[in-house]
Amino acid sequence: MTALHATPTRLPAWQQLESLAAGAQPHLRHLLDEDADRAERMTVQAAGIRFDASRQRVTPQVMSALLTLAEQAQVAAQRDAMFRGDAINLTEKRPVLHVALRGASGPWGDAISQDVARELDRVCAFADAVRTGAVTGHSEVNFTDVVNIGIGGSDLGPRMAADALAHLTSTGPRVHYVSNPDAWALYSVLHQLDAARTLVIVSSKTFTTQETLTNAASCRQWLLDHGVPAERIDRHLVAITASPAESARQGYAADRTFLFWDWVGGRYSVWSALGLPLAIGIGGAAFRDFLAGARAMDEHFCNAPAAQNLPMLMALYGLWNRNFLRCPTQLIVSYASRLVRFVPFVQQMDMESNGKRTHIDGQPVDIDTGPIVWGGLGIDGQHAYFQLIHQGRHTVPVDFIGVESEDTPLPLAATHHHVVNLNLRAQAEAMARGRGFGDTLALMQQAGLSGEQAEVMARHRMFEGNIPSSILWLDRLDPARLGALMAAYEHKVFTQAAIWRINAYDQWGVELGKTMAKAMEA
Repeated sequence: MTALHATPTRLPAWQQLESLAAGAQPHLRHLLDEDADRAERMTVQAAGIRFDASRQRVTPQVMSALLTLAEQAQVAAQRDAMFRGDAINLTEKRPVLHVALRGASGPWGDAISQDVARELDRVCAFADAVRTGAVTGHSEVNFTDVVNIGIGGSDLGPRMAADALAHLTSTGPRVHYVSNPDAWALYSVLHQLDAARTLVIVSSKTFTTQETLTNAASCRQWLLDHGVPAERIDRHLVAITASPAESARQGYAADRTFLFWDWVGGRYSVWSALGLPLAIGIGGAAFRDFLAGARAMDEHFCNAPAAQNLPMLMALYGLWNRNFLRCPTQLIVSYASRLVRFVPFVQQMDMESNGKRTHIDGQPVDIDTGPIVWGGLGIDGQHAYFQLIHQGRHTVPVDFIGVESEDTPLPLAATHHHVVNLNLRAQAEAMARGRGFGDTLALMQQAGLSGEQAEVMARHRMFEGNIPSSILWLDRLDPARLGALMAAYEHKVFTQAAIWRINAYDQWGVELGKTMAKAMEA
């Protein structure tokens, strides 16, 4: 059995980490107070993102063992195999080359680079033509609204990015996203639109997805019922697919069909033609900036040594929390409201990728793999589930995401920004340090309580702390920084899968549900 196919628990570094985790662990309060250089030493920067991991529960000994684990697990070799275009998706015998979609040449070869560049040019040109009115519907009037029909990766990535970059969408048509086949979800969008000025994008890798085709058929009927002539309806329809023969069979015109390839997984596909609705929203140039930000993080991931490699460090801290500190969940909280949909995006990417119980050699997994990913907006969470984080019985590691600058055109925007980021820093510090019984008792006594009453209240109001967290600071929230942030999480997921020896790029559980639905319908 080669190292790549060995159970990770057999690696010496894994066994060393188990031993370290079983021993006495210093409280984060101690780690922060006793190491003056900790914050500087445990902060790395890449592609406009500053990653502060000083509040992770790792000692220098743990950090050294984690880096050795990545080396023994041959993460770098597996990364290089992905970038070369090796068929690392073993169960489907496919390469995994979403990194090739970022718009540059690479080790995957010129043929793929040329295909990608050709389709990217088509996407950006069409997006800009829709925005300027050069592309029209049956009555030669410009489109004011675009409806994207897709589900899973065909929806979560573009929709999330459109929200995050909403400040760039004011000059183009309104772009709406519909994923759920519940009738109200579609009606609530269509009833306010003018069919003559509406473009419908249908995004499906196979063009057989039941939920998407249900919504697509309903949109087609709505267009016909509202005056679009049957012989001109193709002017209102766009297909994005890896199966152009199937979309053509369903009546989508070749000049309004955009392609991607079977080596693009749905949850990694926003960089492909499936990003067309985003490109229409923000413009072709901004979409290319988005790809460039992801490419900058790719280059960092490929070239930075492990000890300064931002995505790899994210993965190693997460693996320490999951496998050795036995934390089953990962909380992600954004303190930028435009990132409101970032957690659902990462949920799919992480949980669909690493929710596996079989090693790549077919042997059953006997270790914890992907965590339960959850969260939302940090300020909202402070007034809801943060209570459980601070004083509940669960230890929940946290990723805080903040933006260092503010570009909202509001007179008191700087004040808002100060309040938001002050809360982020305070929550991270409170979770790490907590407040012990002695300090809390002294506070109660200072407040005028005495004796047993002070002791009782101190027990209610003490905080254990020692909750591990990281902060990802974006210097600004623009297309490039968003692309870099998304790519960082992609590479984190890859690194963890590489160490766990699982296939991050199939999703047989999802496929089972689709198969059963079709069987039940039949």
